Amino acid sequence: MAQVLEFKLPDLGEGLTEAEIVRWLVNVGDVVAIDQPVVEVETAKAMVEVPCPYGGVVTARFGEEGTELPVGAPLLTVAVGGTEAPVAAPAKSGAAAEDAESSEYSGNVLVGYGTAGPAARRRRVRKDTAPAAPVAQVAAPVKPVLPEGPVPVISPLVRKLARDKGLDLREVRGSGPAGLILRADVESVLAATERPAPAAAAPSPVAVVAAGGERVPLRGVRGAVADKLSRSRTEIPDATCWVDADATELMAARVAMNAAGGPKISLLALLARICTHALARFPELNSTVDTAAREIVRLPSVHLGFAAQTPRGLVVPVVRDAGTRTAESLTEEFARLTESARQGTLTPADLTGGTFTLNNYGVFGVDGSTPIINHPEAAMLGVGRIIPKPWVHEGELAVRQVVQLSLTFDHRVCDGGTAGGFLRYVADCVERPAVLLRTL
Repeated sequence: MAQVLEFKLPDLGEGLTEAEIVRWLVNVGDVVAIDQPVVEVETAKAMVEVPCPYGGVVTARFGEEGTELPVGAPLLTVAVGGTEAPVAAPAKSGAAAEDAESSEYSGNVLVGYGTAGPAARRRRVRKDTAPAAPVAQVAAPVKPVLPEGPVPVISPLVRKLARDKGLDLREVRGSGPAGLILRADVESVLAATERPAPAAAAPSPVAVVAAGGERVPLRGVRGAVADKLSRSRTEIPDATCWVDADATELMAARVAMNAAGGPKISLLALLARICTHALARFPELNSTVDTAAREIVRLPSVHLGFAAQTPRGLVVPVVRDAGTRTAESLTEEFARLTESARQGTLTPADLTGGTFTLNNYGVFGVDGSTPIINHPEAAMLGVGRIIPKPWVHEGELAVRQVVQLSLTFDHRVCDGGTAGGFLRYVADCVERPAVLLRTL
């Protein structure tokens, strides 16, 4: 006798309270294996595939693609313990679902779910969450066909491209390792079939055209950015100071380091090294303000965030323990996190816990900016483009590689003298990289 179990949206970590359904990976009537991904969701921090801890036949799904669900809301129901899909039956929830014993359960841990079967998967559900209506009707009795497994796709961008073009990824043969479907594989199929995108397919979030203009929902990454920037402007009394610096020697030092062989060193890594040394001298700027206790909390480690522009919007990945890393290690970590950001595979842990942010807006071809502090941090260093400019060098006019540096800081944690001292030290290291040797 099959038992119908309800799988709810799990807590995906880092205090997230909701997620948007991007793409369903299973249909009603499909047979799912334990820990098989069943839905792709987008949180305010990352896009992830959610595995189902039950094995059986999907009897109902809850929520259309593009719908935002709170943590604890039903995602789908699965009939376990039978060989055929059940006839219409109400989904069990609450204690009834938790007390249903089944040998078909996940051995992996989802936040809010245990590893000892359905009875152990108890979590607190938000009281204001009303059960969502099933999107599809319960499947009629059919002999389920065992699936060949999840579609071998890692990149959410590849999934989105196929979805927008109306292409079923099960029709695509992957050319990557172990049959992994790459973007080139999807584009090749699309070019061969010349299949137009269906009119109903639209990227998420959906832009709603209304009287007076176009309305774009503030949710997902864009909504999280809006909330954080608004809070920063509301709570933090910030100030900005800036200085021009001659980066000619820094650029020459990087060329010399890379010419010596070994792993290449990025300019961002050198700037990060300068930042961490400056923060060691001016620890006031590696801090946060506890408003409830009316205390400034100076933090023992530097977890360096850096701004990265992606197809999903602005994100700030975090390099852990940046102050203890070498230039080579920083280069590798920046590259890894940047690629993950572009692919949409950053985890919530990759995007939280920063203590200071480095913002290289020079990549956009601009000289200066007054960036908004990444709450709850206390400061952000901005770096403009490095370009040839007239400069007085050793008493004579010369063409040098000049960069504008700006520091936005929380005026509660320090005064202008401390902020100016930090920025001046950074500029001195940019102009004369040998300054760093004194602290090594």
